[in-house]
Amino acid sequence: MRFSMLIGLLRPIGPVVIGISLGFTLSLLSVGWVEEGCENNPVGDEATNLSQEGNLKGARRPNSISTGNDGEEDEEDFQPRIIPYKPVKQTQPKKLFRAKYISTELGIRESLFVGILTSKNTINTLGVAVNRTISHHLDSIVFFTGTRSRKTPHGMSVVTHGDERLIWNMFQTIKYILEHYITEYDWFYLAQDDTYTQADRIKALVEHLSMDRVLYMGSPEEFIGGEMQGRYCYGGFGYLLSRSLLLKLQPFLENCRNDIFSARHDEWLGRCIIDYADTNCVEEFEGRKYYYYEMGKNSDPSKEDNEQFKNALTVHPVSDPEQMYRLHKHFAQIELQETYKEIEKLQDEIKHVSVMAFEGNRSALWPIGINPPFEPKTRFEVLRWDYFTEDQVFTCVDGAPKCELSGIDKLDVADVIETAMGELNKKYKPVLHLKKQQLINGYRRFDPTRGMEYTLDLQLEVVNQKGHSRSINKRVHLVRPLSRIEIIPMPYVTEATRVHIILPVTHQDREHVHQFLELYATNAFETSENAILTFLFIYNPIEAQQVNQNDIFASIKAQINAYERRYPTIKVPWISVKSESPSQIKLMDIISKKHPVDTLFFIATVKTNVNSEFLNRCRMNSINSWQVFFPIHFQYYNPNIAYHNQPRLNTPDLVKEAGHFDRSSFSEACFYNADYMASRTRMSSDVQENEELLESLDIYDMFVKYSNLHVFRAVESALHENYSYQPCNPRLSEDIYHRCVQSMLDSLGSRSQLAMLLFEQEQTNST
Repeated sequence: MRFSMLIGLLRPIGPVVIGISLGFTLSLLSVGWVEEGCENNPVGDEATNLSQEGNLKGARRPNSISTGNDGEEDEEDFQPRIIPYKPVKQTQPKKLFRAKYISTELGIRESLFVGILTSKNTINTLGVAVNRTISHHLDSIVFFTGTRSRKTPHGMSVVTHGDERLIWNMFQTIKYILEHYITEYDWFYLAQDDTYTQADRIKALVEHLSMDRVLYMGSPEEFIGGEMQGRYCYGGFGYLLSRSLLLKLQPFLENCRNDIFSARHDEWLGRCIIDYADTNCVEEFEGRKYYYYEMGKNSDPSKEDNEQFKNALTVHPVSDPEQMYRLHKHFAQIELQETYKEIEKLQDEIKHVSVMAFEGNRSALWPIGINPPFEPKTRFEVLRWDYFTEDQVFTCVDGAPKCELSGIDKLDVADVIETAMGELNKKYKPVLHLKKQQLINGYRRFDPTRGMEYTLDLQLEVVNQKGHSRSINKRVHLVRPLSRIEIIPMPYVTEATRVHIILPVTHQDREHVHQFLELYATNAFETSENAILTFLFIYNPIEAQQVNQNDIFASIKAQINAYERRYPTIKVPWISVKSESPSQIKLMDIISKKHPVDTLFFIATVKTNVNSEFLNRCRMNSINSWQVFFPIHFQYYNPNIAYHNQPRLNTPDLVKEAGHFDRSSFSEACFYNADYMASRTRMSSDVQENEELLESLDIYDMFVKYSNLHVFRAVESALHENYSYQPCNPRLSEDIYHRCVQSMLDSLGSRSQLAMLLFEQEQTNST
């Protein structure tokens, strides 16, 4: 009984016991099969025995490590080794460069660079004529000359090589292009200043050529004497050089200067290109031809009836600037007629397509190709029509019911009437001839979506072919469409630039300095604004002599010291100047010499409320070597007039009852020191002849007349100026004095406020 119970308990675990026993048995058999003897046999004999037996191939001693070194006689037993830890040196990750512009990151270049070869004798005549005829059509034009003339024309980029040798100048020109412009442009066009260039056609030519071609294109000429094979491009008609060609020529440019001798600069360049770039001058490439025309002496462009002349990209030689301008006028008329033909062709196509539309011809807008009129959503968006006649306009800037039609407005109305009569006669000719008798009614409005719209009611005299005439009234509609809009890329600027605020102070400004410092401390000192305030104390000769005994600015200097103690990290420097007529340019000459060229200046007044919002716009709108900023501040009216018999507001808003934007004031300005120094240098030659320019011009006039920078003049909502009576200095020029007087008069109050004050005075006097 007990035995049967034991069998019953062991029966379920029987297979497990048998399996474990079988596993141990097989493992013992396998170990005995691969284990080797304990004696130390040479590795070579063991290898021989194993290879002879064959059945032991691939066997390995248990827990052994294969060293892979079969040449050792004795195999040492494996010994554990401790490998010390050596931390891996962390290399500094390479900083990733991110370009500021997409064009820089993608390597996009401009299409065409233009270089004009001129001289000191012709730069003020032919050079100026070339600049005026092509500069507004091209992105970049640089004039290369040997030595600079006494007066360099304004608004032109001139590079002087310092030598009048033609070959040396050509070598230096190519070298300068390779150093400064080779990475920015795909094509390089070089011409002389006695060559007229049709700029739009040159641009159209390079737009249809492959930019990676090694191309030397112009008017092919054989070398003098015919000793050298190949052809060079004649410099009189200009020539195109591809970027690939100049890069190929770059390593051998010094060899060309030392080894090639020639009497002509275009021949020298041609030989250099043929010898080291293995490229000849071609007139036609990829189906595009370089058209040119040789002008006869004293020829009249309007009488030239030659197909080659009509298609010419360049014309040579041009004897004087007048002929250059006549050529430009002739080619401009040709391009204008071609444009009109293209417009008419497109209009005909639009008419033809509109017939197929659901609404038929009614789907075509008028004028064809112009945006539809603006559609107001509410009654507040309805555009207003202004009424005018040939002599008067009934919508005036100052709010008067009517005023005389003058200036550009009068020219605009006359041009519209003339255009209307021309279109009417074109429509009814030769059956009828129309003559204007008078303008009965005229209406105009500016539509921001399409341009200026006109509606004219004209009284006309109609004359038929038999000579009979009668008077009729005709209504016509005209549109002066907006011109093509272009996007001009602006250089990169940052709001991290430090602003140096220059505050001129005279004895008349002393009472306003305390309020200026309080506001500035709140807006700049407490917010740690990235700006430095510098006081410019202006003494007249008498005040300067008494400065040790009675300093008129002592109280202001004490206030400055108090603010420096209150804000230990802030320093407010000051400069003392003696002058009878403190003009802006004279004062800025002193400031400019004490600061680096990359300093950003803001010229302020003691009545200016400076805040962070404006300083940021000062940084963004002032671009070194590109743009200067002259803000139009909001001038508060005289509170005694603006709030006459009314409670005054502590913080008045930008409303017409509180003040106006003072367009007569040019006292505030933002610009870089380098731009000021460059403009001042151009002005120096005229100052030597007329020293009164330092007083008759202000900084705004200087930048307009003596720089090629963009002068950005705009209203500035964040720049406010409190009202205070400020007498104008009669020692300054007449224009500056009258602008100051006008600014003071406009700042008294609005027309309605002044009228109400006069009305009250008359009522008081009458009683």
